Amino acid sequence: MAALESPENHIKATATSTATTSSSTTSDLNFSVRRRSTTVTDSPSTEMMESEDLKSNGKECDKVTNENRSDIKFNYRPSMPAHRGVRESPLSSDAIFKQSHAGLFNLCIVVLVAINSRLIIENIIKYGWLINGGFWFSSKSLRDWPLFMCCLSLPAFPFAAYLVEKLAYQNYLPQLVVVFLHTIITTGSLLYPVLVILRCDSAFLSGVTLMLFSCIVWLKLVSYAHTNSDLRAIAKSIDRVSIFEKAQQEDVPSISPYVGNPYDTYFKSLVYFMVAPTLCYQSSYPRTESVRKGWVVQQFVKLIIFTGFMGFIIEQYINPIVKNSQHPFKGNLLYAIERVLKLSVPNLYVWLCMFYCFFHLWLNILAELLCFGDREFYKDWWNARTVEEYWRMWNMPVHKWMVRHIYFPCLRNKIPKGLAILIAFLVSAVFHELCIAVPCHVFKLWAFIGIMLQVPLVVITKFLQNKFRSSMVGNMIFWLFFSILGQPMCVLLYYHDLMNRKGKTESR
Repeated sequence: MAALESPENHIKATATSTATTSSSTTSDLNFSVRRRSTTVTDSPSTEMMESEDLKSNGKECDKVTNENRSDIKFNYRPSMPAHRGVRESPLSSDAIFKQSHAGLFNLCIVVLVAINSRLIIENIIKYGWLINGGFWFSSKSLRDWPLFMCCLSLPAFPFAAYLVEKLAYQNYLPQLVVVFLHTIITTGSLLYPVLVILRCDSAFLSGVTLMLFSCIVWLKLVSYAHTNSDLRAIAKSIDRVSIFEKAQQEDVPSISPYVGNPYDTYFKSLVYFMVAPTLCYQSSYPRTESVRKGWVVQQFVKLIIFTGFMGFIIEQYINPIVKNSQHPFKGNLLYAIERVLKLSVPNLYVWLCMFYCFFHLWLNILAELLCFGDREFYKDWWNARTVEEYWRMWNMPVHKWMVRHIYFPCLRNKIPKGLAILIAFLVSAVFHELCIAVPCHVFKLWAFIGIMLQVPLVVITKFLQNKFRSSMVGNMIFWLFFSILGQPMCVLLYYHDLMNRKGKTESR
């Protein structure tokens, strides 16, 4: 048999034995190192033993290296096949989402930073430093004390709502009277700031700030009244005490979500709710254990930096573009499209900075200071494939309020789902119009129309998503119509209407 053995078989056997010896030696060496690393000795000769072990390990490592070289000599010959299977290119359609593209993402960031840095330098060289706070804080801003006093007086409305709930809890007021009083309180909390802003020729930023505060107060008061009304109805229809005692006797946890969370009218709960980063009232919230002071300071620094960057873009880019433009509906259509597209990029940057500053930085700072646990203030709305998904994910406090106090109450009252969604968009459109039109003293309903135009976009993007399930066509439509065309168009419309109003006022 030995005489019939070929040289090729002898080489294969030698290579196999060499690989076996190498693997066994390597495993023995690894075991020796692991065993030695986990052994603790207190002997005075420990250092000498370790030095001898290191020398022997060095000899074994040299032996393994020589054997690996012989392994490479036989296994990696020119005749060895280099292509051993069917593989896809990393950027092919079948393999593109199976790996990370973090390097390309970093490249995009570097390119964006380089391009925008060049544009900033070019703009400053060409036009100079254009920062001017007159549009935001004019000389009239010092006389905006009526708006400031109105903002300080807004807590009177939550206190009035608390008194109504306290009287209702003690059965001094019937349900119809409670509903009527809450309607007056919530309506007053919204109309009072509107009248103050319209009577005072205040700065734009002061008016927007007051309207945002008043809208938040209105949403919170509606949630407070609606939730307490529901808790009163449950307290009257269910004997919670007997359910709790029965659950204790049977040693079975009660399935009622209201056991242990009774209807109450504690003033402390209302105060915490009015300052907490939520619009949905409940008697208790998930809480964290402590406040991370260093983390809060870091977020404040970021908030200052991004707010300054946002103001720089507005003053250095958006204001000159808007001032050098014509009314979109009263001039050359091609010129209007060019102005909208030129305004879209800085406007997009400002909108993204606004989202990051308010929804991520400010709300997280407020939640950290109040130990508020549920900090899902937004989801990954940038991946939304339909306009409906975007509105569900980008502003979670408002979305939860809409679902809790508009959408599901409509469904419980036998209103069709499509009509319930339309009502929710209608409420959102009204508040968007109030927050922009009232400070501008211009009521042309541009913001209202822009929000209501989202309804057909919801239908279109939903149809495209159902037809092309693996595509991002709906996502691109959202970015195009919402950020690239919609917002710049509203900015131009409101600016020119505001300038026309001021021109007519000065001419008088």
